[in-house]
Amino acid sequence: MMLKRGLLLIAGLLAALVLSPALAPAVSGVARAEAIDLSLEPPIFVRDIWEGRLPPLAQRLPQVPRVIDLKAAGNEPGRYGGTLRALMGDQRDIRFVTLYGYARLVVFDLEGHIVPDILLNVDVEEGRRFTLHLRPGHRWSDGQPFTSEDFRYWWEDVANDPKLNPGGPPLQMLVEGEPATFEVIDETTVRYSWSKPNPGFLPALAGAQPLVIVMPAHYMKQFHQRYADPLKLSSLIKEVRVKDWTALHDRMSRSYRPENPDLPLLGPWIPRTSPPAEFFVFERNPFFHRVDERGRQLPYIDKITISIGTASLIAAKVAAGGADLQARYLSFADYTFLKEGEARGGYKVRLWERGEGAYVALLPNLNVKDPGWRTVLRDVNVRRALSVAINRRDINQVIFFGLGHEGANTVIPGSPLYDSRYDRAWAQYDPALANKLLDAAGLDRRDDDGIRLLPDGRRAEITVDTAGDSTEQTDILELVGYDWQKIGIKLFVHSAQTNLLRRSVIAGNVMMSIWPGLDNAVPGPDMPPDALAPTNSMQFQWPLWGQYVDSGGREGEKPDDAAAAELADLALQWRRSVSTQERRAIWKRMLEINADQVFTIGVINRTSQPVVVSRQLRNVPETGIYSFEPGAYFGIYMPDTFWFDDGTSGLEVTRD
Repeated sequence: MMLKRGLLLIAGLLAALVLSPALAPAVSGVARAEAIDLSLEPPIFVRDIWEGRLPPLAQRLPQVPRVIDLKAAGNEPGRYGGTLRALMGDQRDIRFVTLYGYARLVVFDLEGHIVPDILLNVDVEEGRRFTLHLRPGHRWSDGQPFTSEDFRYWWEDVANDPKLNPGGPPLQMLVEGEPATFEVIDETTVRYSWSKPNPGFLPALAGAQPLVIVMPAHYMKQFHQRYADPLKLSSLIKEVRVKDWTALHDRMSRSYRPENPDLPLLGPWIPRTSPPAEFFVFERNPFFHRVDERGRQLPYIDKITISIGTASLIAAKVAAGGADLQARYLSFADYTFLKEGEARGGYKVRLWERGEGAYVALLPNLNVKDPGWRTVLRDVNVRRALSVAINRRDINQVIFFGLGHEGANTVIPGSPLYDSRYDRAWAQYDPALANKLLDAAGLDRRDDDGIRLLPDGRRAEITVDTAGDSTEQTDILELVGYDWQKIGIKLFVHSAQTNLLRRSVIAGNVMMSIWPGLDNAVPGPDMPPDALAPTNSMQFQWPLWGQYVDSGGREGEKPDDAAAAELADLALQWRRSVSTQERRAIWKRMLEINADQVFTIGVINRTSQPVVVSRQLRNVPETGIYSFEPGAYFGIYMPDTFWFDDGTSGLEVTRD
């Protein structure tokens, strides 16, 4: 911490301002007067403000910034400065800065409500008309105005351009095939409307990987054939080495994975490094729209750096003090090792609850090609039997030291939709009941080895396919196989690469797979319940049914299981709903059906995720839910409010 250097810099600049106005650059009298008050300015900006390269805070913020009341949330107002270091295993992981920043048009708060963030407000009428109000005076990271033109550009020149998007606007902008009607009301107001409700619109905007409906028009037009000078555009295509202007536009517009440092953004930190690289730097956005209750602009932290290295070595580097905030590439298996290195590495290890419905779930493929196994797996008694035959307590003790929760694949207590009945359904250890259920399902004959026989005479041998990238999965399957052997079911494990596994499931060649449970186990009723129903082909328990629903009946197979068909209908009802009360009732019914029918067999949920936090980093919650949806891992806890404390008092601290 370079406290003395920071104090000297501020003192020197203040003296120059007060004693030597003749040294000031040619800036307006107003700007110079405002620059004298540096009490709210990040020290890293002071010189740029004085030398006229950056306007003072009052001119950088929107007229109505978003105020984050830290004290009300039980946190401490912080101090400016510092560089937060993170370690990643792949260049594509720079997207985690976008995730952690979690600046969206609207966002989920800690109670699961959707609240304005970048937007000043949203008016919703009849669940189908959405009027978006921008913050007057808001600017992109390059200082240019953020206005309704940026929304118009995306809708008319990108989403509905047949060359950039041959398939038309994103699915979230369609309601039963009907695209939105878009209107520009004025410079800070736009409206999207449909003839029917679109309850998924705002949740999509608030997503960890959000629906993008806005682009910096002033910057992107140079890459669009409709606006760009043909000779300059041709030159840029050659320079970037892409095939045509559409590929160029796509490359230069990526905001979720920020690979273009020149692209204006709205998040708290903006990229300064172009890939390929092994070290990426992100710097604070001078025009970020959030402030603390004292009027200090967020983020507190000046920079984020990401070092790219071998994924398997990240835990060791973290233990040596190489990161200030790290959860990515750390697993529960690293916890003991990381705890031992706390004193040496200058950090603390916290255990957050993972936000999946299950750490892993067994997914019987109800669309498997094998007709014999298809019939067996579609019998709910078989699925229930396989679930109650698993000794979850043993798995919890052996793999997770008893720190997990022995339950089904469902929502967890952090969700307002949680009900312990869903969690307990068919999750007790009861081998006697499992045997009775299998007998009732017609698997009452066994061979000389005690393995049950299918109705067609084959042995009940289940092959579970896995992506093979987790030692915990392999260990869990070994224990499940031991339990199933007791009830006359033989388990085999087959490993495949993830992309091959996906294709095999859709082709019907996979009988059962192991995969993480519900991506979002802490949903609110206003979040789409698509994961609970056949909605797409990537759902390993019913890929062809999901494909049928997703394609509107053009592909896949129509669900011929009554419970699955009801789920698909309920998901459609949610899409047509108007009120939160309606959506809550739909969610509850869908959760009840999934719990009763055991379409997925959860093993352990509420497992722990190690989160390594520098001893000097403040406002990071002691406990939290680590989940992609909702809230983008750390994002929902607002890392722009995290700050470094070196234990001193006084003015700003610079942490190098």
